[in-house]
Amino acid sequence: MPLPDSAAVGTPRPSRASLERGVGAAVRRSDRERVLRITLALAAAALALAAAPASAPAAVDVGQSPLETSLLQRLNHIRTAHGLRPLGASLPLARAATAHATSMGRLGYFSHNSADGTSWDRRIARYYSKASYRSWMVGENLLFSDGEISSRDAVSMWLDSPDHRRNILEPRWRSIGIAAVFVPHAPGDFGGEDVTLLVTDFGSRF
Repeated sequence: MPLPDSAAVGTPRPSRASLERGVGAAVRRSDRERVLRITLALAAAALALAAAPASAPAAVDVGQSPLETSLLQRLNHIRTAHGLRPLGASLPLARAATAHATSMGRLGYFSHNSADGTSWDRRIARYYSKASYRSWMVGENLLFSDGEISSRDAVSMWLDSPDHRRNILEPRWRSIGIAAVFVPHAPGDFGGEDVTLLVTDFGSRF
């Protein structure tokens, strides 16, 4: 399958196990015979969006799955091991992550930006508003795996990528929303395979 385009801020470098070069690294995990694809978006400073979101987001039901719970615990363990504060679970960010993971799986694309061309930061802002805050910043890590994936493998893949690792260990984050969506026979970029899509949306506002 071709690598999807990404309009991430900061281009991730291919990991050591990379099979291809470019934005998003196609990585084969020889121990499990599956392909993982990773891409990253990082807001390196507070974002000043020029316009308000065009419309209110659709309601998204969010209930934390075992995989999402495990991801949050593992990410916070890594942060505290590096002397950083753990991240609080954010319902607005979780709704943003879930909506995007569901959209990618349903429409068959893998990108930070929405299918309608909305930029990733504006998409998140529809759920995680910057109104009434002096400072607002967001970041995002994405990953998809053929079949299922464990939190250990997912976090290991992110940590092996310098830019993903930098996002996880960004000291200014305060909150996180996590989505893990399994899609059977996913269309488009996923070639009809069963895939798991992971979205982690990071945020800080005050």
